[in-house]
Amino acid sequence: MRKSLGIFLLLFVAFAPTAGAQEKSPLKLVATTPLPNFTGDFDHFAVDLKGKRLFLTAEDHKTVEVFDLDGKRIHSITGFGQPHAALVLSDSNIIVSDGDDDFGRVELVDGKTYKILGTIKLPDGADGAVFNPVNQYYYVESGSDDPKAKTHEISIIDTKTFKLVGAITLPGSHSEAMAIDRAGKTMYINLTGADQVGVVNLETRKLIAQWPIPDAQTADGLALDELNHRLFIATRKPAKFFVYDTATGKIVTTMPTAEMHDDLWFDVARKRIYVTGTETTSVLEQRDADHYAHVADVPTGYRAKTSVYVPELNRLYIAVSGKGKPDAKLALQVYDVQP
Repeated sequence: MRKSLGIFLLLFVAFAPTAGAQEKSPLKLVATTPLPNFTGDFDHFAVDLKGKRLFLTAEDHKTVEVFDLDGKRIHSITGFGQPHAALVLSDSNIIVSDGDDDFGRVELVDGKTYKILGTIKLPDGADGAVFNPVNQYYYVESGSDDPKAKTHEISIIDTKTFKLVGAITLPGSHSEAMAIDRAGKTMYINLTGADQVGVVNLETRKLIAQWPIPDAQTADGLALDELNHRLFIATRKPAKFFVYDTATGKIVTTMPTAEMHDDLWFDVARKRIYVTGTETTSVLEQRDADHYAHVADVPTGYRAKTSVYVPELNRLYIAVSGKGKPDAKLALQVYDVQP
């Protein structure tokens, strides 16, 4: 009996590491599209489920790349200075924020011919944006890298008429990611230049709260868990994940995350958060509103920080830019999210 028990324990110890190493990854790579001859970073994605297309802004390449939803590249749209954010409208046309060295602007692009139909001039440094489906407004951030700048603007574009209808003035040199509640009345925004999270009343177009980001800088990714009254953000310096209580503005918890990240997504169905950075994507799990755990760091690629999660497809798309690394393999990666 003792001999049998000893053999069992020996086998258990021998096979335990193998079983752990073979644990199922939360993300499964199902397609890779090489993107040779690109330089610089990619910035944002836009998804067209009706037209089965994916748009990727290549800011230094000065194009918007078009793919099908399986990752096959089908077109390259030209005529931009430095494209950043993109939005597919209900009529399948596309709005692109464009912030080159001359001036900021947004362009309206024909969704069939890919020709630029119109342009609205904006303040310098037009960059990130967020769409409000309630009032059909597109909020485009314009800012600068000047740390001495005291304010910057969010331009408001009416997508029904493609007209500039107003602006919101915010503190600091620039902002990054934004999220809007389901009622379309409140915006949460990373005031990156001020190292704060801002809360904006979209009806009055005024900043109504400023929450400090302690001991961290360069906030970029942001996502809203409205059901649990939680806001998720991530900072680069250091690479850190924060959870805020939106009712109080207080920090619930923090934890390390992927380095040099840009985008952060909340997978409501699986209660997961994906933070896409250089070399890896950090996958975190929401146990409940106040408790979070690290699930995995999924290997991706150098500066694989631009991404979009599409819940309707259970897919995460990641662009690997490889900026600054001559031997990096630039690509569009398609991941199926695993149960």
